[in-house]
Amino acid sequence: MHEILPEQVYEEQLRAAQGGGGVVEYLLHRAKPHLPPWLAGIGTGLASLPAHLFWADNAAATAGLTLASVAVTGATWWAGKATTSQRRLHSAITVAASTSWFTAAAVAGPGAGPLPGLYFIGAPALALTWNIRQIMRRNPEGGGSADGGLLEKVGLAKTQITGSTVAPNKATFDLQLPRGELTQDDVAKTLPKLASALDVPPNAVRVTNDPDSASRVQLTIVPRDLLKNTVPCPGASHPGGSIADPVHIGIYEDGTEAVMYFPGDPEAGRNAMHLLVMGMTGSGKSEGGLTALAEILTRRDVIVWASDPSKAEQTLGPLLPAIDWAALDMKSTKGMIAALQAVIPARTRWLAKYGYKQWVPACAEVQADGSPGMPYLIGWFEEAAKTIRETDDDVFTGIAQEARSAGVSLIVSMQRASANQVSTDTRASLGSSWVYGVRTERDATFALDDDVLDAGAAPHVWKDKKPGYCYLVVNGIPETFWATPARGYLTAREYLDWVVLAFDPVRMAIDHTTETAAAKAAGRQFTQRTRYPVPGTDQPQEDTAMPDTTYNQIEDDEYEDFEAEPITDEVDDEYDEALDDIDPEEELPHPRQVIHFAERPPAAPKIQLSPTQARHAMEELLDEFEAEGRTIVRPADFMEHCDRHGRSRSWVSGQVAAFVIAGRLAETTETGEYRIVRDDEDEAA
Repeated sequence: MHEILPEQVYEEQLRAAQGGGGVVEYLLHRAKPHLPPWLAGIGTGLASLPAHLFWADNAAATAGLTLASVAVTGATWWAGKATTSQRRLHSAITVAASTSWFTAAAVAGPGAGPLPGLYFIGAPALALTWNIRQIMRRNPEGGGSADGGLLEKVGLAKTQITGSTVAPNKATFDLQLPRGELTQDDVAKTLPKLASALDVPPNAVRVTNDPDSASRVQLTIVPRDLLKNTVPCPGASHPGGSIADPVHIGIYEDGTEAVMYFPGDPEAGRNAMHLLVMGMTGSGKSEGGLTALAEILTRRDVIVWASDPSKAEQTLGPLLPAIDWAALDMKSTKGMIAALQAVIPARTRWLAKYGYKQWVPACAEVQADGSPGMPYLIGWFEEAAKTIRETDDDVFTGIAQEARSAGVSLIVSMQRASANQVSTDTRASLGSSWVYGVRTERDATFALDDDVLDAGAAPHVWKDKKPGYCYLVVNGIPETFWATPARGYLTAREYLDWVVLAFDPVRMAIDHTTETAAAKAAGRQFTQRTRYPVPGTDQPQEDTAMPDTTYNQIEDDEYEDFEAEPITDEVDDEYDEALDDIDPEEELPHPRQVIHFAERPPAAPKIQLSPTQARHAMEELLDEFEAEGRTIVRPADFMEHCDRHGRSRSWVSGQVAAFVIAGRLAETTETGEYRIVRDDEDEAA
């Protein structure tokens, strides 16, 4: 059964009786709610007559009635401590006046002295005060009760409810605080008491401050948890769209989809997003990250660099074929950080060249001069605590402070972003946060601002008991959602494989500007990064293991020279005799025989390799030189093996230069000589 509110009872009392009746019946029905005080006054007067008959001139009765009057008044005052101070005082005065008059009338008689006047004036006056109070309790304009009710109990006396919205599982109340007496912070402090009074979870009661008034707030109450059932991922929200479109990652408790935005939007005044993802083991943080990455990889104009030196392929495994660079060990992760630092100025120069103040979807299109576009870049660092611990707690600060204008978003994911794990400068530079269940309330303060926590956000309540529950405090999301619980989608492995395969033709390749800057900064960690095969195929994606420094490739046809037979003395004598017999004036005889020489033998077939395969052949050749123990090589050493890659000598020279850029070779003091850089030298560096 639904609980009947006092307001509904009052409306029912005011409603006329059903089934006919005249004016008198209507008036009596409307008067019924106001009759009890009057009936109590009449009853007191009538009861004084038999009381005087029995207790007149009785000293014991006089004492007893006096004590009873005091006791009833005291009991009324004691019983009213749970109500408002106004109701308590009003009730005590009414009982004290009534019992005092009744005691005097019972002893001296109702008609003695001033008692009749006190009765006929005082009784109606008291009854009217209760009628007025009853009428004032219903405040259609204010929407709340004057006595405060529940709000009074939790310390919000004089607070008025100025509006309300009630949904099946959500009630929202607009509160007007007494000016100069209560603040928005006072309301935030009462949330635990409100949750206790309403018998709901601590994070089921939230408050949103009105930015235009310090004396107004909005109170939200959600009595039932609608997120307890997992929600499977519904699929790509914008298949083949731009990364500028919202990325859908889950749903809020009211069914609204939870989204985040990565690039900035000049028209909306939104900056690009850097994100801190935090949650304890078992909170569903990694699952949420996979869902977001899968959604990102359905877009056409974004590339992803992802790092996980702790779990390697365990987390990122299904999405590796779609990720441009996956750093799954600490060495390559350090290279990725160096590459990110290097690509920022290179990308900003490119944006400035084409007149962009920040990255927008038009950057990924072919530019006016015919140059290819530049995709958005997302650097995602899973288990970043290990990376920070083995590098520097300030390693991400510079990237976070500078990357937004370069069309780069930085995502740092870790279990606990304490000051021991990551610097406060880095936390402040990240700006946005995505928080799952944490162990303690203090842990929540590392990722959520005080105003979000004061509004009712409490991830420490979930811990690891509710995987997938989270708070999303990101750019472009209204503040009313910052303290609203959400739950990430549950993404199946089959869906991740489908994303990798179905959107492979859609995703852009890395642009030349970013690729060149990364190759110079990270060397072979970037140029020889592992490329994973797309599901259902045996071939990896087109490899970018070496920057294409191909110049004018001239395919030279090489022919072998044929040796003539040696000329002997016998042949010379025959030749001289033949010359003596020839008359220079004689007409040349007609030919009697035609000699056919053998056809020129065909050239040996050239090895046909793709550019990628040719680069691999060059790399294998350099590995062979290194395995032989050679330390110095020359371009001529590679040119001796041109038949292995089917390329011209100019192409080979270009590849040697590319080896120098990639860090495989180093220049020496001798022109045309290069030193082979070994792996252990890279590690030492």
